[in-house]
Amino acid sequence: MTAATAGAGGRARGLVQAGAAPVACGLVLVAVLGSWVAAGGGGTIARVRVQVTLAAVPMPSFTGAGGRALTSATYLTIRNLSASPDVLLSASSPAAVRVVLVRRPGAVARGGVSLPAAGTLTLSPFGPDLVLTGPRQLEAGEQVPLILRFRHAGTVTVEASVTPPGTP
Repeated sequence: MTAATAGAGGRARGLVQAGAAPVACGLVLVAVLGSWVAAGGGGTIARVRVQVTLAAVPMPSFTGAGGRALTSATYLTIRNLSASPDVLLSASSPAAVRVVLVRRPGAVARGGVSLPAAGTLTLSPFGPDLVLTGPRQLEAGEQVPLILRFRHAGTVTVEASVTPPGTP
């Protein structure tokens, strides 16, 4: 064996020894964090995702005393992008005193409205719906934030367009 060959082997052995400690520490860290997440320490990861389209709030055409609107319906299409079902629990908006989730006209949806796995939920005044009660003055073309709360997907905020009366 020559001195050059012995020197190259010694350097390689030195590099392996120098890198062994950081690699071992990394493996231990991955194992500890994996155990922590598996035990629930990392919280839950929402696997349910939703997509909201056709978000519209028609300007109310009926007004109460003083010319102020009493309610305003909404139109929303909510797609569940996951293989797990979910439930739309509630909604709110800074543009209204309160937002009521109804299962069908005249029936408040206590407990929410189901969103099937990989399915679509259409909200409109003709079925399940969100009704803005005591909405502030709305102008056509304005964007109204709607905050939707789902059991699994969490909170989703969508901007709904205000449309002229009689149009979705």
